[in-house]
Amino acid sequence: MAKATKGKAPRRARRNISSGRAYVHASYNNTIVTITDVDGNSVAWSSGGTIGYKGSKKGTPYAAQLAAADAVKKAQTSFGMNAVDVIVRGSGSGREQAIRAIQASGIEVKSIMDDSPVPHNGCRPKKKFRA
Repeated sequence: MAKATKGKAPRRARRNISSGRAYVHASYNNTIVTITDVDGNSVAWSSGGTIGYKGSKKGTPYAAQLAAADAVKKAQTSFGMNAVDVIVRGSGSGREQAIRAIQASGIEVKSIMDDSPVPHNGCRPKKKFRA
């Protein structure tokens, strides 16, 4: 009787994804860059905190630049990605720098779209002061 082998699972074949989307979520405290395939399945991601920054340094443009470059590098090495559509959300200080870092890292940027949420009627106002 053969003994059941326990150990490594068979190695998965490397998916080749030529194009995808890069989502840049730029808040005031952090910048998160997620790279997905065309269907929206996450391929690689990085943020200011993943790079190693803590506290208010995560929200800086330099941290956003490093995060974007790191995410693109992961997507290029693991999946062979060479073209992205960039979708930006938020108004943090790292949004422009993240886009520049994606362009500079050797990946083709096909389009840039701003998808920041816009309030329709704003927050409810405070109650009226009564003396």
